[in-house]
Amino acid sequence: MSQFNNVQLLGIDYGEKVIGLSTYCHGRDPFPLLHGRIIVLNQQKTLEELAKVCDEELVEGIVLGLPFLTDGTESTMTVKVRAFGELLKENLPSIALYYQDETLSTYEAGERMKNDPRFNFKVDPKSIDTLSAAIIIEAFINDRK
Repeated sequence: MSQFNNVQLLGIDYGEKVIGLSTYCHGRDPFPLLHGRIIVLNQQKTLEELAKVCDEELVEGIVLGLPFLTDGTESTMTVKVRAFGELLKENLPSIALYYQDETLSTYEAGERMKNDPRFNFKVDPKSIDTLSAAIIIEAFINDRK
């Protein structure tokens, strides 16, 4: 993980209606921090909002969750996320893009919420995408240890 020391990362849980965000800087943050969500209205507005977050948070790398079916095969959503990744590369060329398997991250986020007093031990639909983005960064970090 030394290659990511003091590198500000933005985790993205991409959805067609909502995009969850989290941030993490290895060597500074103890764990990924929930950073909110973007309601998807149109592609241009979404890219503008992501660019703003990247600028404000001094993001150097984006970790984009890539969904697979539980048997490891790609789905139509996998193709859509890869296309979104290409848009990110075009629109934010100075920021490194990494893909991370996010299979079952939303399920895991829901399970964590049921066991966490921060969420009153309930699944919070307004926070689940953000927590999923944090789980994506956790997986990214763990895969590189």
